[in-house]
Amino acid sequence: MAILPNIKLPPTPPFKRPRDLAYASDELPPPLTLATLSIQHIATALTLIAYVLAAAGIGGLDVKATQSMVTATLLSMAIATFLQAWGGRLGSGLLLVHVPTSLLVAILGAILAKYGFGSMVVVGLVYGGVGLVISFVFPYLRAILPPAVAGVVLCLAGLSLIAPALTETGSLSADMTHMSASDALVGIFTLVMIVALSIWGTKQTKLFSLLAGIIAGLVLAAAMGKIHGLEALSAAPVFDLPHLPVPVFNVDPGIIGAVAVLSLMTQLCTFGRVVLVHKMNDSNWHRPNMRMVGAGIFANSLGNFLAAWLGAYPCTTSSTNIAVNHISHSTSRWIGLATAVLIGLIAFLPQVSLALTLIPTPIIGAVEVYAAAYLIVSGIQLIAARSMDSRAVFMVGLSFVTGVGVMFLPGIAQMVPESFRFMVENGIVVGGVTAVILNIIFRLGVKKSAQLDLKPVQDAADLGGNIVDFVEDQCASWGARRDVAVRAAQAALEASEAIAAADMGRRVTAVRGSFDEFNLDIELLHDGAPLAVEADQQKLRENLLEADDDTFQAALETAMLNVSHVLLTRLADRLGSGKRGASSYLRLHFNH
Repeated sequence: MAILPNIKLPPTPPFKRPRDLAYASDELPPPLTLATLSIQHIATALTLIAYVLAAAGIGGLDVKATQSMVTATLLSMAIATFLQAWGGRLGSGLLLVHVPTSLLVAILGAILAKYGFGSMVVVGLVYGGVGLVISFVFPYLRAILPPAVAGVVLCLAGLSLIAPALTETGSLSADMTHMSASDALVGIFTLVMIVALSIWGTKQTKLFSLLAGIIAGLVLAAAMGKIHGLEALSAAPVFDLPHLPVPVFNVDPGIIGAVAVLSLMTQLCTFGRVVLVHKMNDSNWHRPNMRMVGAGIFANSLGNFLAAWLGAYPCTTSSTNIAVNHISHSTSRWIGLATAVLIGLIAFLPQVSLALTLIPTPIIGAVEVYAAAYLIVSGIQLIAARSMDSRAVFMVGLSFVTGVGVMFLPGIAQMVPESFRFMVENGIVVGGVTAVILNIIFRLGVKKSAQLDLKPVQDAADLGGNIVDFVEDQCASWGARRDVAVRAAQAALEASEAIAAADMGRRVTAVRGSFDEFNLDIELLHDGAPLAVEADQQKLRENLLEADDDTFQAALETAMLNVSHVLLTRLADRLGSGKRGASSYLRLHFNH
């Protein structure tokens, strides 16, 4: 571990460190803490090897081929997780652990059954290759991928976990008429331990609350005789290398197209997860960093592309492991690097990987319940971070209707042609694609600048109300951050009152706004000379009580203007004034 401080990782964008983090993005935990936090992520990630086993079972693979696919998948997880944490041009520089994706279980099972283990090579190459292309395009898609879209994807990801999480926690039967009381006890006990330690535990116990909860659940499960399959450990080899499959490239083009489309759509999930972990690292987070998102997709896709030659099952970023970040209050990318190295070692130790997959289902269900709750709340926070008008309301609402509708009514997928059925079987994908399409459609006609004529307005109260309504409505239309919209409305109202108080023939005649995601500018056009925006501190210190009759009015006006200036400088990030044609203007600039 002594060598680790000498390793220099590529820089990440500047983050404002959240106070509640125990270990932030670039902070190196002590060796024992680093190892324990990594084990938490490994234990969570390896349980999802079940998706690989499920696809292999559907495809009828023998034990040797299944073991090879598991080993190759573990190497894919290790490569992508390492690149992701390393950062620079190879990854996002965030703690994002990669796991097998659940979206491909059915289709990969059918491919394996028809073409054999060798077909995984072309599947992985297509899945990873499409992602690599998307990673270079993604940074240019900021306009069609606002935070609300990421919020919708995260919410739907959390909602999609509810059914399997509750089913696994209580071992519910397929017809939902029977539940194992003993399994439910194990699952609920595990969840209670995780939540209790993460809320009321000490600083150290909070770091390991997930691992402690899992261990507590395992002890209870063992006492109740709920751990099965230990005899399989003795039959598994201690060390094993992946067996290179003979590539099979003559796969039906329709299936290749389906895999390509699924790769395209699952990048929305990666987008949402990169945004969420970025937000966890930066208390001053404002918007998605599209370069970071593109690099995150690149790391995921490159890992899949490289491991495809070994026959790996395609992987993606893990929502459940993001919940582990939240539970442990640790987002250090050093944890990601250590996790990747250990998963890479486990790939060659079948007994270790098999032992971790024997964790009882109710315990995994409890972890998924926590992950579902965290993802739903995080998605809501992202959606609520921006001002919303009717366009945004319908975009978010209709996306939820389509995504949740597919979850609640899975029979809908059976109504479409079989060749397109895979596209409408997953609520996350359906809702995410709907959000992107509706956002593009609803953005049509939205101008980045607007102006309101105020010449017909005579009453001062009506004037102020019209200005506030204009700023709030436009900020909602543009999707500006809610806190910036509130400050802009307050500043515009204060500026209009300052212009009126200055008199000398000044009267607000129009208000103009413009927005480009990084900057919000509000201009108040008025008659008369431009208003001075620099505070005169010497005049501000004049004692009004000592002023004579001739100077009192001027001193009072100066003092009031300086008070307005102080208020405006606290509300706006920059002030400016000048002359444009026949009108003067007072400009309020807000960093966004």
